[in-house]
Amino acid sequence: MSILMLADGFEEIEALTVVDVLRRADIDIKTVSIKEDEFVVGRSNIVVKADYLIDDMDFDDEDMLILPGGMPGTLNLETNRKVQKLIKKFADDNKWIASICAAPSILGKANYLKGINATCYPGFEKFLEGANYINKKVVVSENFITSQGAGTAFDFAYEIVKVLKDDIEVSKLKESMIYYV
Repeated sequence: MSILMLADGFEEIEALTVVDVLRRADIDIKTVSIKEDEFVVGRSNIVVKADYLIDDMDFDDEDMLILPGGMPGTLNLETNRKVQKLIKKFADDNKWIASICAAPSILGKANYLKGINATCYPGFEKFLEGANYINKKVVVSENFITSQGAGTAFDFAYEIVKVLKDDIEVSKLKESMIYYV
């Protein structure tokens, strides 16, 4: 099972594309509000109802933590103590952590990307402390998946499906969704 964290100011394309693609692949993904309200407002003022509140979740059985970017969503994730504790737990347990756009900066600032290949939204490279910056749409390194931004959301989502399932499932999804590169 996967969880995608939602904070006010999140990038809607990055979050909802991932949720949609993973659900099409029959991957159990839950959206989690980091505040005490299930309604979270994206950077484009689109209101999304999260499946769960962070305080109501037990994260022990989850396989992947997903952090969408956007501003001020990334900053809201970064400054939330519960999110930081969750990131630490996933990193310590070598579970998958996927982040896109500005969100990889959260991992870099907390020193989780030392020696890891990673990418991010242009201009945030300086926050990938200790990482090997790779200028690609999506980078998978050890238990981290990073991606550059809203325009790479499908590539990011497909890579998540690939690591949680396989290439065959990704090919089926791309064909059914008319995704061509």
